Amino acid sequence: MEQTFGNNYDHGNTVRFFRRWWRVLTIVAVAAAVVSLVVALLIKPLYKSSAVIFPTNSNRLSKAIMDYHYSLDFMDYGIERDCEYAIQILTSKRMQQAVCDRFNLMEHYAIKGANPLFKLEKQYKSNISVKRTEFLGVEIGVLDQDPQWAADIANYMAAMYDTLCHEIHADRAASAADVMNGVVAQMEAEIDSLAKSKTESGKWKEILIADKCEQLADLQTRAIQTNVDKGLEVSYKYLVDEAKPADKKAYPKRLLIVIAGTLGAVVVCIFSLLVFCPAKKEEE
Repeated sequence: MEQTFGNNYDHGNTVRFFRRWWRVLTIVAVAAAVVSLVVALLIKPLYKSSAVIFPTNSNRLSKAIMDYHYSLDFMDYGIERDCEYAIQILTSKRMQQAVCDRFNLMEHYAIKGANPLFKLEKQYKSNISVKRTEFLGVEIGVLDQDPQWAADIANYMAAMYDTLCHEIHADRAASAADVMNGVVAQMEAEIDSLAKSKTESGKWKEILIADKCEQLADLQTRAIQTNVDKGLEVSYKYLVDEAKPADKKAYPKRLLIVIAGTLGAVVVCIFSLLVFCPAKKEEE
């Protein structure tokens, strides 16, 4: 039987192929569909819950309140930079460790055997996702076999975000406050020394003291701001959507598994027949 290709391909070959092997292909398709369905039913369903937050502006709250010359409003929604900061914190190792400890995920995921920490991290990243939304929000998505656990983990991460932000900001503010308090004390000592000095006198001495007092006032304002920031506990986000337990599974999609498994088996069968059972040549 002569086979031609391209525009001159004889479609009769295809018809004859399926006419010859239709029983085999049907058996393979039915068997694959049954096996795929059984596999799909054995997979434990996962439920997804999501919490959506808007990171707030990362401007200093104390400066925004105390300095009327400060043009940026801490009440504004965060910009793209703040969104990236939020994603970095939510996907950090500190967040992962806090979630794993709080919910005892090692036991919850039934992780045993060698390399448990590696397996836990892999399962954590598989079930928990953090991504930016279209309008600069951040979505925390959690998959779990228990819909309530999925919602609880997502809400805990949203709440823990404030805690981690406060720790970071408080640590930086404490260092800045120590420096500023030292500078203020040094400036006060200089003014006191200048006031008691007998080498400087008259108008020139008054000018020096007035100049240093003006510098001291500015330093004291900055010191107050850093001390306020050190002890300030505010929310660094707007919680747009709180996570709720899902009433419908998100995974697996059983119909897709059955269709994919059946089509895959049929395609493999067709190629196998073409390779190992070529059509017999017709006698000339």
